[in-house]
Amino acid sequence: MTQTYALLLRGINVSGRRKVPMADLRSCLEGLGHRDVRTYLQSGNAVFTTAAPAASSAAASDEALASEIEDAVEHRFGFRVDCLVRGGAYLAAVAAACPFPAAELEGKQLHALYLSESADPGRFAGIDREAHLPEEFALGDRVLYLYAPEGLGNSKLGEAVSRASVVKGLVVTGRNWNTVRKLVEMTGGE
Repeated sequence: MTQTYALLLRGINVSGRRKVPMADLRSCLEGLGHRDVRTYLQSGNAVFTTAAPAASSAAASDEALASEIEDAVEHRFGFRVDCLVRGGAYLAAVAAACPFPAAELEGKQLHALYLSESADPGRFAGIDREAHLPEEFALGDRVLYLYAPEGLGNSKLGEAVSRASVVKGLVVTGRNWNTVRKLVEMTGGE
């Protein structure tokens, strides 16, 4: 059985560092046997189809693919990159479960911070939510939704939730809502 996945690489092609050309990333994924490889933007988004790995759960399958890709990227480019892999159905479920009015907001105002595992709400208990209003966040299934009306670059709440997220090895990579929608579309998750 084959499945379509999105690959989310963390922290590449930022300020000229950790360069991963998208054509080379596509070639790397094809070299692992993945098919129908496509990339979106230069910031580490790829979609591919492959045989679903034998694993006890979707999360375990995602982790197995991510580990394989992290190893291949390190071998090919000479540095390790944290990767998250998510299936189209998961991406569609994340979009559908958004607690904020996504259809009414600009893509830059709403973000999905994908997490390597479910986050304990206690991890964010120290954040003074009222001090950051009108910015808000909510937790979902291995995702944190962030509403930042002035964009992520100006978001103090974004900084606070990112700091709280990365404690104890949690991998976090964020995408604005335009990218979230595009990845759902590209994976056939709609």
